Amino acid sequence: MTIDQANQEAVARILAGQPVLVDVRPAAEAIPGMRPTLVLHAGPPITWERMSGPLRGAVIGGLLYEGLARDEAEAARLAASGEITFAPCHHHGAVGPMAGVTTASMQVYVVENRAFGNRACSTLNEGYGRVLRYGAYGPEVLERLRWLNGTVGPALGEALRRLGGLDMKSLIAQQLTMGDEGHNRNKAGSALLARLLAPALAEGGLAREELARVLRYLAENDLAVLNPVMAACKALLDPAHGVPRSTLVTAMARNGTDFGIRVSGLGDRWFTAPAEVPVGLFFPGFSQADANPDIGDSTITESAGIGAFAMAAAPAIVQFVGGTPRMAMEATLEMYEITVAENPAWAIPALDFRGVPTGIDIRKVVRTGITPRVNTGIAHREPGVGQVGAGLVRPPMACFEAALEAAAEVFA
Repeated sequence: MTIDQANQEAVARILAGQPVLVDVRPAAEAIPGMRPTLVLHAGPPITWERMSGPLRGAVIGGLLYEGLARDEAEAARLAASGEITFAPCHHHGAVGPMAGVTTASMQVYVVENRAFGNRACSTLNEGYGRVLRYGAYGPEVLERLRWLNGTVGPALGEALRRLGGLDMKSLIAQQLTMGDEGHNRNKAGSALLARLLAPALAEGGLAREELARVLRYLAENDLAVLNPVMAACKALLDPAHGVPRSTLVTAMARNGTDFGIRVSGLGDRWFTAPAEVPVGLFFPGFSQADANPDIGDSTITESAGIGAFAMAAAPAIVQFVGGTPRMAMEATLEMYEITVAENPAWAIPALDFRGVPTGIDIRKVVRTGITPRVNTGIAHREPGVGQVGAGLVRPPMACFEAALEAAAEVFA
């Protein structure tokens, strides 16, 4: 099989996928290999000593949430002791936004790819600002986590089981025609999710006050759908991994220190380089000097062809991440140059319903000098602070160059 044939096989698997949001369950039940002393994180593998501020903050918060530590100092000592195992979400069939910290008792969305039988998971979205995924861990953060995981998660799981699941491929297609791009702008998708879940939630066993609070969470959180969208993208891309001789990227992820990619035909190896610092718009009181290097598994959206790859569908995103509507169009058009296919299921109205660019080819990235576009939230570089803005960033070219050198050796 030639490299081009291998890439067509890999991208065909992506296009054939049928991701369905089927459940919400505790991570210990839904994520393979999950256990109380395992902490999952975003990006490629990293040790406590090399973790950035927001990832350290999220780990501290996760240990406090699980009751494994009584205070910040004890959590930091435990994290450094070797008694806690750290692993990428990607190694356990999961993805996590920003720090991506996932612990055993947290509730996770479960997405099943019914075309291939694989599953992917992601935590519930906390909203904006001072939240765990951005490295905050104060009492209000932990209180919200307890409510999300104790009330919202079980209620959503019951509703999804009652519905028989939600077709995420269709939901993403709809949100792209309604002004979303599926990564940083999810207003339409979150509204669709709330509309689809509301009747089943109302039929559940929640008391009136709690039902109102859950519905308000869905109504007020414009990022509510992001996490199941990420899990859907992960579920679509995993079957494309492991195609011999394929040079397609099946994951891009960052941990706040390193940016890493995985390539279909190169096994489970990560190709990494130092993560860049996003440039963008900041909340009042913060500036570029406060920004942490790029962090999060949410680049799984760009890996699947949405997010910054679909910015032409969401010109209003520039009000949040900076730039101009023309730049949003140019971003999508540029990404066709480094991909091998277009996804007809996810069409962009402004481009005459052309399918989103799909299947990043490391050969094209290196040959053209064009790295993938990414739009992202920005975390404060110190632990405990949280989100300070949103912006744009690109992966370091060194990841793709190293992967291409490895492909030349392995495929020879």
